[in-house]
Amino acid sequence: MEAEKKLEECSVANSWSTWIFSTAGALLAIPVGIKRKSLAPLVFYGTTGIMLDIIMGMNACEREFAERQNKLLESQSSESHLGDADENKVE
Repeated sequence: MEAEKKLEECSVANSWSTWIFSTAGALLAIPVGIKRKSLAPLVFYGTTGIMLDIIMGMNACEREFAERQNKLLESQSSESHLGDADENKVE
C-alpha cells in the first residue's frame, strides 16, 4: 500500500514536471490551426502532447521505483551473504 502511494505521488510529480511535448504540440498546432482556421489541431496536438508528457513521467517514475527496489534487494542479499559468512567463520 505504501509503495503504491509513493509510486502514485511520484508519477503525478513527474507528469507535472515534463511539459516539453505539451509545449511542442501547442506550438505546432498554432500555425496549423491558423492555416486551417480551426481549433481542431490545437485540441489534437495539445492532448497528444499532454498524454505523451504523462506517459513519459510515469515511465521515469516506474524506472526510478524499479531501481530503488533492485538496490533494496541487493542490499538485503548482501547482508544475508555477510550473515552467512559470519556464521561459517564461527563454526
